[in-house]
Amino acid sequence: MTRLSVNVNKLATLRNSREKNNPDVLKMTLDIIRYGAAGITVHPRPDGRHIRKEDVYDIAKAISVELNIEGYPNREFLALMKEIKPTQCTLVPDPPHVLTSNAGWRIEENVFFLQKIIANLHQHGIRTSLFVDPHQMTAKDIELLKVTGTDRVELYTEAYADDFGTSSMDKTLAIYKKVAIEVDQLGIELNAGHDLNLKNLRHFIKEIPMIQEVSIGHALICDALNLGMQEAVSQYLACLK
Repeated sequence: MTRLSVNVNKLATLRNSREKNNPDVLKMTLDIIRYGAAGITVHPRPDGRHIRKEDVYDIAKAISVELNIEGYPNREFLALMKEIKPTQCTLVPDPPHVLTSNAGWRIEENVFFLQKIIANLHQHGIRTSLFVDPHQMTAKDIELLKVTGTDRVELYTEAYADDFGTSSMDKTLAIYKKVAIEVDQLGIELNAGHDLNLKNLRHFIKEIPMIQEVSIGHALICDALNLGMQEAVSQYLACLK
C-alpha cells in the first residue's frame, strides 16, 4: 500500500497569521500520526513563512514515523539535514520567493551538482528524493537519474490534477505512467505529490501502483476544515488501499 505523508506546512501558515500557538502544530502533527499517517512532511523556507526551523526540531524529536524534509539544497538547508538526519530529504529546485514548489529539476543541467549533494546526504544515512516534472523529463534526464545516485524521485502531479476529469486526462496520465515505468526500471523508487486530493488520488495510485509514498498537505488540510482531521486522514488512507 502506498504510504501517506502529511505535509503540515499549512497548519503553520494558519498559526503564523497570529502571534500565538494556535493551532498547535506539534500537537496536530501528533494527532495526524495517531489517525494513521505513515509520515510527516515539512518544507522550511528561509523566510519562515510557514514551518519554522524550531518546528522542524520539535517535530523531529517528537515523532517515530518517517520525517520527510523538503527544500532547496543551499548551505543552511544542508546543515539542518545533517543535524536532524530525517528519514528522507526531498530536494526541490525552488528559489526562496516562490509560493509553492512549482517546477522539477532539470537533471541534465544539474547532474553533477545533485550527485555531490546526494552523496553528502547519503553519508549521513538520509534517503534522497528528487522533485521532477514528467512533462519536462527527456530520455537523457531519466538516464542521468542513475548518475545522481538518488534513491527516489517525486513526481510533480499538478498537471495530472489540473487535467483530471477532462478530455486531456488520459494523455496526461500516459506521460506520468511512461516516466514512472522508466524510472522504476532503473531501480529508483517513486513518490508523488502536489494537488493530489480525494477526487483524483485513488485513480492515480490505481494507474501507477508502484508509487511508494504521496505527500499531501494543502488539500488534506482544506478537507479537514469540513470533515475534521481524523476523518480527512481516514479518507485519504482509504484512497490508497
